Amino acid sequence: MMKRLFAGLYALALISLISLQLPVQAQTAERSVGPFSYDASKEATLNGTVLSVLAKPSPGMIMGSHLLLATLSGPVDASLGRFGLQGKGALSVAPGQQVEVTGVMKTLKDKQVFLARSVKVGDQVYTMRNEHGIPVSPQSRERAKGKTAQFGGSL
Repeated sequence: MMKRLFAGLYALALISLISLQLPVQAQTAERSVGPFSYDASKEATLNGTVLSVLAKPSPGMIMGSHLLLATLSGPVDASLGRFGLQGKGALSVAPGQQVEVTGVMKTLKDKQVFLARSVKVGDQVYTMRNEHGIPVSPQSRERAKGKTAQFGGSL
């Protein structure tokens, strides 16, 4: 009887330890370098001319909208994320316009893609992703705009 009790307690303790370790490992895996990870310390700013605006990706591109840019270094595929061209406060740009895009260059599906965090057109700055690389929804843009107006400053 005592052996069963100790065996049960031992099994319970072991399961508890394992269950505590799993969330820690999952969090570590999320922060590790993966294909869609966004490392803000590697951000760069590109200046270029918009060659085309793609509301939907061409075959072989990652999901979401894209800008194809002509830069001094050559053509660049700038991913705007799922919501870049959608909703109120969405990016408004046309071929031929000069833009300044801040983000991180990644290799995804064996192709170079620039994950755009923000796009500046003239004096207007459009936010595509937050500082963690997560696409900003139209609802988030509206909330941010409301906070800016409410407090009379910029975010």
